[in-house]
Amino acid sequence: MKDAQTADTQHSGQSELEEASAVDRVRWAHEQYGDKLVLSTSFGIQSAVMLHLVTNQIPDIPVIFVDTGYLFPETYQFAEALTERLKLNLKTYVPRQSAAHQEAVHGKLWEQGLEGLGQYNRINKIEPMNRAVQELGATAWLSGLRRHQSSSREKRTVAEQQNKIMKVYPIIDWNDRDIYNYLTENNLPYHPLWDQGYISVGDWHSTSKLGEGMSAEDTRFGGLKRECGLHESNAGSDYQI
Repeated sequence: MKDAQTADTQHSGQSELEEASAVDRVRWAHEQYGDKLVLSTSFGIQSAVMLHLVTNQIPDIPVIFVDTGYLFPETYQFAEALTERLKLNLKTYVPRQSAAHQEAVHGKLWEQGLEGLGQYNRINKIEPMNRAVQELGATAWLSGLRRHQSSSREKRTVAEQQNKIMKVYPIIDWNDRDIYNYLTENNLPYHPLWDQGYISVGDWHSTSKLGEGMSAEDTRFGGLKRECGLHESNAGSDYQI
């Protein structure tokens, strides 16, 4: 009976979050998790939306940025500009191995199929993000995932447990028009590469412009996969995410 009541409560909570605004979802997360709440950013195409939306409500929230060492020059410039403009409490984390070290030992992992991509993502994204969460003592994580972005995200709920951390997606139900309207209304920029035909931006070697006949998912990792691993469960006793 207790399990059934818990399930009903969780379902009710999810329903309320589904109907809530993005701002109210952020406020809910802050009320629930307080200083154990963090925000992540990739300084990607639409990152200004979440950074502005969240820091307007929680100015000092730790903002985790995983710098793989393989980002576009424009991404670093964008990161500098937004950090200064929004006065971000930025926490930058890097892989334990440098890019040169990795390539000397493993070669170009992103050219080695799904297995290589998996190892690349564990070294450059998952481990640094997991370390950030552990060092900052976070129990909840705000992220800008949207259902509209890919088939792998269509069934995500506003809040979900991933391994040992709760993840909350305030703009999960926003479409591209919502993003455009928010950026325009708040005089916020897209990533500089937006104007060059990129609709998603990650590492330079695994990101393509949107070409004729391509879907959004085809622009990342050569179309082999959409997720970099941060939004997939990484089971293991030493992993939070």
